Amino acid sequence: MSSQNMTLTTVKASDSQLNNGVVVAIRGSVVDVRFETQLPTIHSMLTMGNGQKIVIEVLEQRDSKHVRGIALTSTQGLSRGTTVQFSCQPLLAPVGRGILSRMFDVFGNTIDREGELTNVKWRSVYGLPPTLAQRSTNSEIFETGIKIIDVLVPLERGGKAGLFGGAGVGKTVLLTEMIHNMIGKHKGVSIFCGIGERCREGEELYREMKEADVLPNMVMLFGQMNEPPGSRFRIGQVALTMAEYFRDDEQRDVLLLIDNIFRFIQAGSEVSGLMGQMPSRLGYQPTMGTELAGLEERIANTDKAAITSIQAVYVPADDFTDPAAVHTFSHLSASIVLSRKRASEGLFPAIDPLQSNSKMATPSVVGERHYELAQKVRKTLAQYAELKDIIAMLGLEQLSVEDRAVVGRARRLERFFTQPFYTTERFTGKEGKLVSLADALDGCERILNDEFKDYSESSLYMIGTIAEAKKKVEASSNKASADA
Repeated sequence: MSSQNMTLTTVKASDSQLNNGVVVAIRGSVVDVRFETQLPTIHSMLTMGNGQKIVIEVLEQRDSKHVRGIALTSTQGLSRGTTVQFSCQPLLAPVGRGILSRMFDVFGNTIDREGELTNVKWRSVYGLPPTLAQRSTNSEIFETGIKIIDVLVPLERGGKAGLFGGAGVGKTVLLTEMIHNMIGKHKGVSIFCGIGERCREGEELYREMKEADVLPNMVMLFGQMNEPPGSRFRIGQVALTMAEYFRDDEQRDVLLLIDNIFRFIQAGSEVSGLMGQMPSRLGYQPTMGTELAGLEERIANTDKAAITSIQAVYVPADDFTDPAAVHTFSHLSASIVLSRKRASEGLFPAIDPLQSNSKMATPSVVGERHYELAQKVRKTLAQYAELKDIIAMLGLEQLSVEDRAVVGRARRLERFFTQPFYTTERFTGKEGKLVSLADALDGCERILNDEFKDYSESSLYMIGTIAEAKKKVEASSNKASADA
């Protein structure tokens, strides 16, 4: 199915099933249609226009003769009096092994110019969350290979983690690095869902994944920024339908990456406004909580396999009290907060260790040693944050010996938590590093025990394991002696 052909071929029915209607009103992406006989059901697809390329989803039955729907395609060229066709099927998504390594739009059309789809079936995108009886009750850690996340904000297998941050602090870079690490480490399937993505970002990500040779176990979907809100609003359900196939039918673990969940909420707000609903607090749709829950609750682990989700969440104006951020927080098992201040200091990944948290960071899940070390690290960093004002006013020399030791440990820990990424190698010139949890904990423990108090802070900056700090120092001393 070519990307140019926007016809919803999957919902075509035979002539005997079709019930023609007529367009009676068009307001942007909202279309009212009159049917004389059978009224279409909610969520059914209507097709119209030249070649039936304009697709409308029914969202409201106005009365016994009229329905109101939202366009999933452009309505350019549509006029009153246009004949409308419908079948009783909702929006469908392709599932099966044939979707691996491919890129899709909201209709399941391939947009990667790699030929026709084969070996696929079609399913409704309106699935239900697994029942409580089907869900697994075991809590397991999902290692990412990124030191600061694995030590301070451990992720849950089958859980949902959010990357919170404003524009330009590194949400997408962190997501792409996780894709690279996960496919190499966990032999499952990765599904990337771009909601409101720029065309440039989608093309760059596809090329990077192809170069990294991770596409064979990956599926990519895009509801792009220039597409109607209806398309951006439904692309998340399409991605979840594909993820549920791999979890339930093939019993494979799935890593679902969503960039950006705020754009999903924003698209829902646009749809709500176009449908004439009164906005609630701060202009968001009154049904925001329900819509977000309908998407998030389908992400779960069962007794067979798990869908683990990592979601980028744009925070408008860095305001964490915004309703979109507040509603998203309530669904997550881990919240990773990206700090603009840390990014400006060159501490990448720019994760704020004191604002970020995870419900998995308990002794019963991560173990006593990991928990104790994480608490010591947090305490040290918190003490340093409190002392920063004194340092700024009076200088480091005015602190007590004990406080100066705390500041030294905290600064070394901050540098140790930086890490070169595989996805930024071509920009930084530094080889990417994947660090195991055991190595990350060992490094933190040795820094807290003052084993590296005589090392320069720069020796701990942008390294993988703590052993690389010693190699850095030896290399610099050898170079200095050679120059002398």
